[in-house]
Amino acid sequence: MRGMIAPSMMCADFLELGKSIHAFEVLKMEYLHIDIMDGSFVPNYTLGTDYVRKLKGATKIPLDIHLMVDRPEDKVDWFEFGEGDFVSFHYEATHHVQRTIGCIKSRGALAMLALNPATHLGVLEDVMVDLDAVLIMTVNPGFAGQSLVPQTVDKVRRLRQMYPEITIEVDGNVSFENARILRDAGADIFVAGSSSVFAKTGSLEENTRKLRESIR
Repeated sequence: MRGMIAPSMMCADFLELGKSIHAFEVLKMEYLHIDIMDGSFVPNYTLGTDYVRKLKGATKIPLDIHLMVDRPEDKVDWFEFGEGDFVSFHYEATHHVQRTIGCIKSRGALAMLALNPATHLGVLEDVMVDLDAVLIMTVNPGFAGQSLVPQTVDKVRRLRQMYPEITIEVDGNVSFENARILRDAGADIFVAGSSSVFAKTGSLEENTRKLRESIR
């Protein structure tokens, strides 16, 4: 399925989180994207285990947990997720890619491997058979509000040509305009943050409708 949206929950107003979740349920969001940063793999701290647990209990929208942490194979079990949820981790963060994939799939979730902008697509060759999706970072991970790295558009296009059936997620400055470009390149799931769904120029409802038009 193409044209799915995963709003980035680190961009949500934490004081209005219940209202945001309800709005996303009404808007039929496909996933909720949760960025987990450890201050080591990336120079930032964000959401954690309790946040994931409470979000998992608060909605039936599947979670899209993005582990930006070192040694994810040691930390996957810290988080609450299950059947229908995506869990992504970074190729650059572990020497044990297939072990981490196995940890995720043993709990019924879908395994997604994330690649930083400068990481070559060739690293997928020996693990693609085990993956449910690939996350192409279109910015260097760690902070919201960055500019899209231009080379990543062609990276998405090449990945689609190499593996026509794989689900491709894109994350980083997925603005209304960039979402259209990335959709044309072959992206399926769009992580939507401060440049689209959470943009100050409109409400969640207005911004979501606009984004869906961009990726239709």
